[in-house]
Amino acid sequence: MKIKKKTIYFICAALLFVNSNSFAQKTNDYISSIDSLIKTTNIRKFNGVIVIAENGVAKYTKAYGFANFEKKTPLQAQDYFKIMSNSKQITAALLLREVDKGKIDLRSPIKKYLPFLTESWADSVTVHQLLNHTHGILALDKPLLFKPGTNFKYGNISNVLLGKIIEFSSKKTYNQMADSLFASLKMKHTFAYAKDNKRAIVSGYTNKEGVFKAVKTLQITTDSTPADGIITTASDLVIWNSNLHKGKILKPETYNLMVSETVLAQHDSFGKEKCGYGYGIRINNNGKTKYIGHTGLGDGFASLNVYFPKSKISVIVLENQMNDKIELAYYFGNEIKNIILKQENSK
Repeated sequence: MKIKKKTIYFICAALLFVNSNSFAQKTNDYISSIDSLIKTTNIRKFNGVIVIAENGVAKYTKAYGFANFEKKTPLQAQDYFKIMSNSKQITAALLLREVDKGKIDLRSPIKKYLPFLTESWADSVTVHQLLNHTHGILALDKPLLFKPGTNFKYGNISNVLLGKIIEFSSKKTYNQMADSLFASLKMKHTFAYAKDNKRAIVSGYTNKEGVFKAVKTLQITTDSTPADGIITTASDLVIWNSNLHKGKILKPETYNLMVSETVLAQHDSFGKEKCGYGYGIRINNNGKTKYIGHTGLGDGFASLNVYFPKSKISVIVLENQMNDKIELAYYFGNEIKNIILKQENSK
């Protein structure tokens, strides 16, 4: 039976219309679900910025609450936030770029790149073990907590040392390397912490039973910047995700190392069960839909950056408040991630 070209055209157009409507419907579903969630105040109030992006294009961008509670300054979507431990992912990428240049061997002991270390364990801990927190280092002047590679202990000291390895390899400061990468990616609203930087960052607060108090004693220092000192916006984190996960920052084989689980660890934002940890990235591959990312908490800020590789959806939730109940710190970020996860699982 011969089918006319005109008939084929109308069939294709109809299928395209149905698929477009289906896509729009799913987008509208999560938009209404997130809007409804944010109106919930019986758990706690949301105060921050949310961006949901698909394939690098923002589909949902909203800011709620105040950048400064004392002045009642409304938050804007492009406001600067401290992302705290989400900085670790950026440091991991900077380190792996040096690997791509052939300057660093992940299996080499850190003494090779940090000759100032006098501790005996510097000859046994590897760069790889710093990246995935299996190094066992408790402090520079203390014995190892466990034999390198046999356990997982999350902390900032690994990234402080990674920052120094980046400086040793590149012969530049960590800030120079980070800011240069941000400029190349056109992340115009992202920078590494520096005391003399005058760009306005929203104020960070503790939240105790609905009472907000400005944080005065800061966690971030010049030395800790590779662990917790990146300042950015929600929209710039979408740019970061898009470039990182589309192979624009690292070579394919190096990127695969970064997002492959090398040890198991548990974090409530990535499920109740233990899931994988790569290099500055948690990997949940326990259910139907895989998702990866990280969290950050400190200085009155909480950040969640989750990426769904199959659908290329980014979920960015930045808040300038830390709840006194740790189980509520990422409440809204987790719930928003679960809304997207439910949608992905239904496909």
